[in-house]
Amino acid sequence: MLLSTHEADLFESLRGRLEAIAYRLLGSAGDAEDAVQDTYLRWHAADRQRIETPEAWLTKVLTNICLNRLTSARARRETYVGQWLPEPVLDGDRMLGPADTAEQRESVSMAMLTLMERLSPKERVVYVLREAFGYAHREIAEILDVTEANCQQIHRRAKQHLADARPRAEIEAAAARKIVEEFLAAALSGDTGPLIRLLADDAVSLADGGGKVVARRTPVVGAEGIAQYLRGMFRPSDSKRGLVGGNPAFYAVVVNGEPAVLVEAAGQVVGVLCLEPAPGGLASLHIQVNPDKLQRVARQWAAAGSRPDPIPTAW
Repeated sequence: MLLSTHEADLFESLRGRLEAIAYRLLGSAGDAEDAVQDTYLRWHAADRQRIETPEAWLTKVLTNICLNRLTSARARRETYVGQWLPEPVLDGDRMLGPADTAEQRESVSMAMLTLMERLSPKERVVYVLREAFGYAHREIAEILDVTEANCQQIHRRAKQHLADARPRAEIEAAAARKIVEEFLAAALSGDTGPLIRLLADDAVSLADGGGKVVARRTPVVGAEGIAQYLRGMFRPSDSKRGLVGGNPAFYAVVVNGEPAVLVEAAGQVVGVLCLEPAPGGLASLHIQVNPDKLQRVARQWAAAGSRPDPIPTAW
């Protein structure tokens, strides 16, 4: 059934919200785009005259598509090479969705997206729809075809699984640049001392190369261990320049609401390192170098009308 102009415009008006839901559910901007496109195809094929509330219908269709993808993703990630991390998204991308409340901003942080991998598919759906988009338990129950009481139980379990999540610090662009500058100065100093002072004692570093780029496959825990790891990573060498195609440029950016280092070499984005500030120092580092998960950031970066100046380094 052909879409009328009104029906096509209606879907496009909701596309950003649907993408934001899918991104939080899947942790992948590419997968989120695919899920929304599948939702569009089902909208196109549906008997739309029988759909009383299009937004609710589309949300339910999208959620079920994401549930299926989450179930299959759990099996795929058992064979994933190294640590699986979410796909980073630059500040201003509509994929990040609403950011009016602390819960909405928290739900899209790299740390929370990583933690949400612990949840079952249904727990993740309930948590995201409730915490980030303010759906009532009755509405979520209708989407999942469960009772409202069951939905409340699932929500409680999800919150228990995420109970050790750290409160997220609110960071402005200027503060983010200062954090990145201090981090890079410490990482490039050749000494572990400055890094240890920046890191929380129980900090965690995770890296994702996806088997396509060399990256540490297990977490590094503790300030001293991370400092030693980073000292080796940031030590300049001809072999590293050869791997990335020349001298890298380092930029301070905001990714998923957090300060981050964007690394560019030979005109390509080759890495994004997200920093999670906390009262006791940097609590976590999420290092994304899997080229498949840098495509959206690379497109945004290439299309940016204005960019910050690179941070001067001796690399």
